[in-house]
Amino acid sequence: MAASTADDVIARYGALEEPGGRDLQALVELAALVCGVPNSAINLITRDHQHQVAAAGIDPSVCSRDDSMCALVLDDPRPVVAPDASVDPRFATNPFVSGEIDTVRFYASAPLVSPDGTTFGRLCVFDTEPHELAADRVTLLDVVAARVVDVLELRLRSRQLEQSLETLTRTQEELTRSNELLSLFAGQVSHDLRSPLTAVLANAELLATEPAVTSDPGLVSLVKGTTDAGRRMASLIDTMLAYARVGATLDRRPVQLDLVLDHLLADLSAVLDERGAVVHRKPLPEVVGDVEQLYAVLLNLLTNAVKFTPADRTPEIAIGAERTDDAWRLTVTDNGRGIPEDQREAVFELHQRVDRSVEGTGIGLATARRAVEAHGGRIGVEDGVAGGTTVWFTLPA
Repeated sequence: MAASTADDVIARYGALEEPGGRDLQALVELAALVCGVPNSAINLITRDHQHQVAAAGIDPSVCSRDDSMCALVLDDPRPVVAPDASVDPRFATNPFVSGEIDTVRFYASAPLVSPDGTTFGRLCVFDTEPHELAADRVTLLDVVAARVVDVLELRLRSRQLEQSLETLTRTQEELTRSNELLSLFAGQVSHDLRSPLTAVLANAELLATEPAVTSDPGLVSLVKGTTDAGRRMASLIDTMLAYARVGATLDRRPVQLDLVLDHLLADLSAVLDERGAVVHRKPLPEVVGDVEQLYAVLLNLLTNAVKFTPADRTPEIAIGAERTDDAWRLTVTDNGRGIPEDQREAVFELHQRVDRSVEGTGIGLATARRAVEAHGGRIGVEDGVAGGTTVWFTLPA
């Protein structure tokens, strides 16, 4: 098998198509502060160009590879430091140093190396004034560069998981088989997803204890931002893996849905009280199913009913059930904005969100549908009796 090129790695990461995001932006700002200079950039080097996917102190841009300072030292496996690039033979005639494009003097960079050993760019810091860089700061720059690669790896693994979830869930005729494969896949990729994330969080915590960081409020804030972003991504991974496992196996037993609703309302009491929500309930039946997954269905529907009711309106939620032939039809009705008719099927697909002003991942209703269909039921949306939305689902009687 031929070795990967930098272009191959960059294309695999999708790094030129996806915005830099808060995590990469936090890392470039951290690099600049650690090295005590105003400018830094994540430079990805393709065959013909240098692409800045995140930058601090300057606007990200694209330039010819021939003009790139990072391209000149791309294959150096170690950090490179030029206290005064104008007298460094590697850079003295470069247009970013000579004045043709800029007058860079101080330059330092660390390699971005993929897990397969391919160098595809560098994390660089620079200034128009000469500087020295202490050895401990060089080490920190190298650590931050490794975290850039971890973030790109984590994004790649997350996309692969989402693509696999979507591929497996489109084949409804093989629902049982796809559920089993999806659960197996979730277990297999869990380690791949968590390894780079664990490295990000561990190194962020390590950076947080460094004297150079603790003595600088700006660095403290940036390291905290990196840690918080990592924890948010960990929560998203947990949500995605939970979605993958829903319906794969059911622990079927008699379930008193009234008791499930009692527990749910107790668990959500703080959320309901905060909004002053009013919940009207009618008796719910006993069914055969997996109590945890049925709890998750009702949890998603009830929390959505609260979340998507406008802030200037007191949420009113009605929960009920009726027998229809050989099934129970359960309903959760709210007094929110409602869902347009042409979007009522799409809301059950992964990452589909009708109202993007409300924070969320777009996974909740997709998870509810998987759980309901695994029980042999169906789920859908219709208009509420007095406006708002009714989400209904059926379970075998």
